[in-house]
Amino acid sequence: MKKSQISLGIYRHFKGNLYEVIGLAKHSETLEDMVVYRALYEEGEFWVRPLSLWLEQVEQNGEKVPRFSYIGEKR
Repeated sequence: MKKSQISLGIYRHFKGNLYEVIGLAKHSETLEDMVVYRALYEEGEFWVRPLSLWLEQVEQNGEKVPRFSYIGEKR
């Protein structure tokens, strides 16, 4: 995994919610690169998502936009 592909910190999902990336990991079976993050709303649950899905573009209102956009470092 190229660590330069993703920075730790706060991201905005294309639907609006904020998340904090807290680390990178490998899937124990497939060795796929995973993003470890937590929601910055409600109960602040922890999640993992494949790095490839984190970095992908999605369609919103007929335009391609990043699924997650980097906002900045945690304050």
